[in-house]
Order: sequence, then structure tokens, then C-alpha cells
Amino acid sequence: MDRASFFAAKLQCETDPSDVHAARAAGENLVIVDVRSAEAFAQGRVAGAVHMHYSEIARRAPNEIAPDAHVVVYCWSPGCNAGAKGALEFARLGYHVREMIGGFEYWVREGYLVENADGTHHRPIDPLTGIPRIRTHT
Repeated sequence: MDRASFFAAKLQCETDPSDVHAARAAGENLVIVDVRSAEAFAQGRVAGAVHMHYSEIARRAPNEIAPDAHVVVYCWSPGCNAGAKGALEFARLGYHVREMIGGFEYWVREGYLVENADGTHHRPIDPLTGIPRIRTHT
């Protein structure tokens, strides 16, 4: 097994919350898709995320997301494989797609902007995953 090729391929298919945050801050045009249930999406989501349950992607994506879009999908946490299911559906449709490892849990733990029915806000940064004294919010 060629380990360098394996890890290079893995990094082409995955991203993480800090890289997604940095890409957005740099002005990259990403379509972030929350593939969880409607109830989970309503509870809280990455600010600006589109909701599309993974079971609806094959039907909805061609009509709602440009075929040349750079798509990032996420689910709840590392213990959830809905992100992989969603990424597979987008890949089957020919989209440039990556899965955000860590999911919504690590997005929140790192202190990035979230939204729900109460609006947009930051939750406290978890000192195990983020560094509050140097992390800036945008």
C-alpha cells in the first residue's frame, strides 16, 4: 500500500471545521450542506448551511445546487456516518464534494458561527478543540 497516495486521496475527500472556516473567511464559494434530519437542523447548524437530508440529495441537488459548486457536507459528529452517505450521493452526481470530519459537533466545539431559530451566535470554545485566547470569530 502506498501510504502517501492514500493520505493524499483522503485529504481530497475530507476537510475539517477549521479549514472550512478559513476557506469561507478567504472568500471561497463553498456550499455547505447539512445532511442531518430536519429536527437536528432546526436545533442548530453551521451558519449559512443548506439543509438537504442525505436521502434527498439525488432528487434535490441537481435542481438546487449548481453542478460546478464546491460542496462540503456534514452530519452530527464523528460518531455519525450520514456525512459519508451524503458525500457519496453528491459524488455519484459528479459534484466536487468533501466531508467535514467532526461534523457539527466539532464546528460548535471550535467556536464557529452557528444559527438556529434564535439567530446566529457563537457558543463557547471547547479548550480541548480550540484555543480561545488566539481564536478570532468571524
